[in-house]
Parts: sequence; C-alpha cells; structure tokens
Amino acid sequence: MSKKMLPVQMFAPGAIKENAIVLGERLVKQWKIPTDRPLQLAFGSFRQEITVVAAAKSSGLRISEPQARRMGLFSRPVLRATYSSTSRTLRLGPLISVLISRDHPDQPDKPFGSISMFCRELVNACRKQGAYVYFFTPDHIQEGSNSIHGWVYDDGWRQTPMPIADVVNNRLTTRKMENKPSVQHFMKEVKSRHGAHVFNERFLDKNEVFEMLKTDASLAKFMPESHLLTGLTVFKKMCQQYPVVFLKPVRGSLGKGIIRIARQPDGTYHTLATSSGGARRQIYPNLTKLFAGISGKMKTTRYQIQQGLNLIDHGKRPIDFRALVQKNGQGTWSVTSIVARIAGGNHFVSNLARGGTLSTVKDAVSRCMLPAEVKNSAYAKLHRASLDVAKGIDNYIPAHFGELGIDLAMDASGKIWMLEVNSKPSKNDNTPLNEQKIRPSVKRLLEYCCYLSGF
Repeated sequence: MSKKMLPVQMFAPGAIKENAIVLGERLVKQWKIPTDRPLQLAFGSFRQEITVVAAAKSSGLRISEPQARRMGLFSRPVLRATYSSTSRTLRLGPLISVLISRDHPDQPDKPFGSISMFCRELVNACRKQGAYVYFFTPDHIQEGSNSIHGWVYDDGWRQTPMPIADVVNNRLTTRKMENKPSVQHFMKEVKSRHGAHVFNERFLDKNEVFEMLKTDASLAKFMPESHLLTGLTVFKKMCQQYPVVFLKPVRGSLGKGIIRIARQPDGTYHTLATSSGGARRQIYPNLTKLFAGISGKMKTTRYQIQQGLNLIDHGKRPIDFRALVQKNGQGTWSVTSIVARIAGGNHFVSNLARGGTLSTVKDAVSRCMLPAEVKNSAYAKLHRASLDVAKGIDNYIPAHFGELGIDLAMDASGKIWMLEVNSKPSKNDNTPLNEQKIRPSVKRLLEYCCYLSGF
C-alpha cells in the first residue's frame, strides 16, 4: 500500500460540497482513486463517505471546514495518507492520543503541569513527521462514546471532540488512576471496537518482574537475589546471608519508602529509610527487634527484600544507571539513552527526586577506581543488558510496552545488575528540554506510533 505525506488545507463549502475532498490529479491517477463514486475517509475511528475531486495543480489535500472540525483538525496539519483500493478507503493519520493524569484548564500556558513541555515537543514532532496528536485525562473518557474531548495545540491549547486514536500511549502516573474501572474499560474497548493499539498499558510490579525474568537463565545473571517479604523466615535468611539488604515497596517509585538494612560487626542492625529531608537512621540490637520495628509498615505496604550490592561510587555516593529503551519504527527494541545517576550527599538512592545528579556513563565510570578494561566496556555491557531485559519483559509479562526505563548498576568487578524496570519513564528526567530541538526519545516514540498504526 502506497503512503504519502500531504499538507492539509481547509475550504468553505460552496461550489465544492461539504463531503467532497480535493486531491492532486497526479496522486489520484497514481493511486487509481475513483472520482465517479463515493469512497470512505478514515481518521482514527472517524469514518465518512466522501467523493474525491481531482485538481490539476494541487499537491496536497483540501477538506471542507465543517468536515475538518468533525475530525478535530485545526490549522494546516501535514498528515500521512494511504489508500486501499479493495476497501475503497482513504486513510489519514496516524492519529495519536496520550492519556495523562491531569489537566489544568485555568493555566493555558502549562495545562499539563510538569509534562507540558513534553506535550508541546510531541506536537512539534508530529507536525514535522506527518502525524496528529491529542491529550486527554481519565475525566474525559465517556463510556460507549466514539469520541473524546481532548486537548489539541493550535496557536495555544484548546479542547475539542476527537475521534478515538489509532494509537493510545498510557502515561498515567498512578496505579489508582490506571485501575479506575472507567480507564480499564476504555483500554479494552478501544482495542476491541476500534482496533486501536494501547502501549505501556500498565504499571509493573517489582516482584512480578523479578519472579518472571529470573526463570530465564540468560536474564537471571543480572538479578540480585530478591523475594517478596512474606514474614520473619525470609527476612532472617536474607539479613544473615548478606551484609546489606534493601526493602523496596513492590509498587513504589521515585525512590520512595526504600529501607537499607546493614549488619554491623557487633551484631546490631542499622537502617536508613528514604524521607523528604534525607535518610532517616535507626539502630536495632537484633533481627527480631528490627523485624518488629518494620512489621507495622508491612500491614499497609508489600515489600520486596533484595540483596545489597557493592556498587561503584564517587566519593561514597553510589552510582547507578537509567537506560531508556524504546521500540523503533520497525517495532524492535533499541536503546535511546543511558545516563549515570549519582546519589545525593545525604541519600543512598540516586533518583533526581531524592537529590541525585546526572552524568554521562563515561564521565561517571572514569571517576571510579576501576581497571581500565572495566571502564572501557561499561557502556557496551549496559547497552546489551538493557536490550536483554526489555526483550525479557516482552516475552514474560503479558502486556504491551513501547518504552521502558531500566535501572541498572555495576559492582566493583564490572558485573552488571538490574535494579528495577519502570513502565512509565519520566519525560523530564533524561536530558534538559530545548524548545527548538526535538529529543531522540520523542522522535522514537512517534516512529513507533507510525509503525503500530501502519503509517
């Protein structure tokens, strides 16, 4: 099936009827598009019977203003077009929608809070690449409706009814929102009724990821020993086996709620817990007392207990790595970026939300006391591990993911470890934003949407 990028213009209906579109004569001949009988125009879930008028000197597509409004089109977009002669359908797109947590209609400059710049960047990328994007929240979902009141950018943000998109990127930031019955129903409905593709459709559970991936010998080598903390037995076993262990909330993010437990030479145990003001320190005389001290937290939070690692560090500040792995225009995983994260001075986790700083892999590794061959092979080993883990998630976790944030670490011997996989990687976290420049991560997101939708 042929594809072409077409600039779209609007006209006021008059001599040419409202349900007619104007296409260049050359394209009409090339694609053998009939002008003597109706055909179907498709844009996301939008369908309309139209007639085609061939114009001698036109290279784009002209569409009536009322028709454009029904499709949610504003300004003069550039869209990709395909024509199927068997179904006599002219398809425009891809139409992409991004499901976000909240909007602030009273703040027209930043209606989506901290991701407003990312949303603008995606709009700009779509204009350059021939795609159309809108943004919506769970509050915009109406059961059984064929349209969504979404946000589009047209010299400023505006809300307008939009068709269901070809591709939906789930960027909800809380499990509570994602698990709303209306959201779950919507995601099932758009796939079954409209054939839409939904990716990053759910959060990952830390324990599920470790349990599934460690069944594969090629991935088990990256896994520190980890168990769901079910009671005193597993707690004692891990604390006696390893000098340092970590308790991580199974459904936590941004380094919240992590507890580091270190066994001391005198048999006491020191704990450090992440908190907004830094790390909170406590001392327990023995394991039984320590377990009693944290068992209150276990009533409300499920924890994973994980082997502590002897990570490379810079000035006693541990270093780990965040790889952004995305599916590309061929639908295969590729590494978009890997950054080193150095823990803040009064924290033991490296998240930016906890005062960590970013650095290149090369720069971070060069500051560590490591053999030259370990330093030289660091990036390649991290790159390989990131791809292996992403493929493992696809193979063992029953959900559709298009991008993953994979947290990796390196120990003093140069061995790579996997710490965590995040299915909602932050859009403010990897590189500084630049209004003129579209980041590789945004380009790749768009390429994957085009691949999914057949454009």
